[in-house]
Amino acid sequence: MQRRSFLLGAAAALSLGRTARAETVKVRIGVGGKPLLYYLPLTVAERKGFFKEEGIEAEINDFGGGARSLQALIGGSVDVVAGAYEHTLRMQAKGQDVRAVCELGRLPAIVIGVRKDLANTVKSVADLKGRKIGVTAPGSSTALAVQFAMIKAGLKATDAPLIGIGGGAGAIAAMKKGEIDAVSHLDPVIAKLEADGDIKVLVDTRTDEGTRQLFGGPNPAAVVYTKQDWIERHGVGTQKVVNAFTKALKWVATASPEEIADLVPPTYHFGDRALYVQAVRNSLATYSRTGIPSRDGMNSVLELVRTLDPELQGAQIDLARTFEDRFVKRAME
Repeated sequence: MQRRSFLLGAAAALSLGRTARAETVKVRIGVGGKPLLYYLPLTVAERKGFFKEEGIEAEINDFGGGARSLQALIGGSVDVVAGAYEHTLRMQAKGQDVRAVCELGRLPAIVIGVRKDLANTVKSVADLKGRKIGVTAPGSSTALAVQFAMIKAGLKATDAPLIGIGGGAGAIAAMKKGEIDAVSHLDPVIAKLEADGDIKVLVDTRTDEGTRQLFGGPNPAAVVYTKQDWIERHGVGTQKVVNAFTKALKWVATASPEEIADLVPPTYHFGDRALYVQAVRNSLATYSRTGIPSRDGMNSVLELVRTLDPELQGAQIDLARTFEDRFVKRAME
């Protein structure tokens, strides 16, 4: 009888252990333009089943731009965001403890271009004064990049109106219809506009050299970020999320552009798969190899946000509080 009770107890304990390991964590993830290659690791984690492997039930909410994803996080309608690193700095300066937990992009991959029929008039960023510039959304990384470029060119950040055009086919249509004069955007939108001869490129941060020319050094881009209190309440869930994203980064590092094009939804191709493959090839160098930004890169982004926002110039921002690297380190072991 004792032996039978022991076996039943052991079986129950084993069953509970399996249940705990298999327990699913629901995570609401915000993103500002999911089809953009800037956010490719998110789609890879979803389509390759890495979220499911980690026991995550991922509910992905796609907003018009990164600024709206951040608003959703602060408002409590999402738990985690795939978005620009600079948002963590801005929130820390405002007393909101928002921290990145995994770097996705080591280069911004943002391109500033002018409509082709204006190329003889607008020859550099300094000529953008008064021109309507399309960005994913005001306040997003595409907006901040072009404003920073304008300041470096001797203009004010307010010298040109920024028009939110989203991250999908609508962004391409805005340029083709002449609704905007210039664009600060990402692949595959930029790749399509380039291939169709709609724009002339003025600034290109898809390369180390182009990033250095604009920002003076490395400049981390997309990260996974969340509130510190969510990390504290959901340490296991945070680790699962980071595990899934690091798996995605490792897969992207070894996949061919063709394999990536096959994986993503066909709508991401904007009707031209070959062009999408080329856009991926152009962007492969931009993805993080370690999941952790360099300190030089973090300082570079801090300089960017301080340049653009006078309120942040005197703000004390502890860079160590903007990125929690312990989850990535465990995931990469």
